Amino acid sequence: MLRRLNGVQGRRLISLSSNPPQKLPWLFVGLGNPGHKFLGTRHNTGFEMIDAFAEKLGISMCDVHCKALFGQGFVGDVPVFLAKPQTYMNLSGESVNWSASSILQATPKSGHVPHFHDDMELPCGVLRLQDKGGHGSHNGLKSVIDHFRGNKEFARLRIGIGRPPGQMDPKAFLLQKFNNLARERIDVALKEGADVLKLIPSEGLAECAQWFNKEQKYKHIRPQTHLEGVDSNLAT
Repeated sequence: MLRRLNGVQGRRLISLSSNPPQKLPWLFVGLGNPGHKFLGTRHNTGFEMIDAFAEKLGISMCDVHCKALFGQGFVGDVPVFLAKPQTYMNLSGESVNWSASSILQATPKSGHVPHFHDDMELPCGVLRLQDKGGHGSHNGLKSVIDHFRGNKEFARLRIGIGRPPGQMDPKAFLLQKFNNLARERIDVALKEGADVLKLIPSEGLAECAQWFNKEQKYKHIRPQTHLEGVDSNLAT
């Protein structure tokens, strides 16, 4: 059952930011669209990454706060918050900005507000960690940047979904579900992403990105058989 964070619950969570522990908290944000209609679609891989990370940490995403589904826990002795904005993709920044300011009292430059999102510029199932960047026509990121007053200096975990095949409308592509082979690659990527995310609070994003991005870059490059070439939905 979902719990709305007000009263005692709200005071408990907010008090963590007003009396911060020795370790600075992290806020991990997955971008996507709420509702059963969008489950499993390409545009919701940010939500899926949050769910995979939450499962790995044993965190329940059952709270409601800042117009988002929320979970909280620890990675070692580092407090972490996980958020899935429920404002729909194009208004994600409204929830994220509120979450960062009211819970962490943080700014994007703190580096402790990584975002997870789908990316058509990366091959399906390939991940990339970055400490900053533009929105690349991603409406969720654009909303976040707008609400951060144009500040682009926040971390991202980009989740490759490949390009639309042929002349397919990119908007239609984003709202489609993955085919079987693409789904397999995304599931592997979710596990790999959750593994590296768990290391970031202790090792730092820059250190993790250095080796992780190198591993990810070539993981799906291999001699292509005539059968593999048939799958146009795994556009790279």
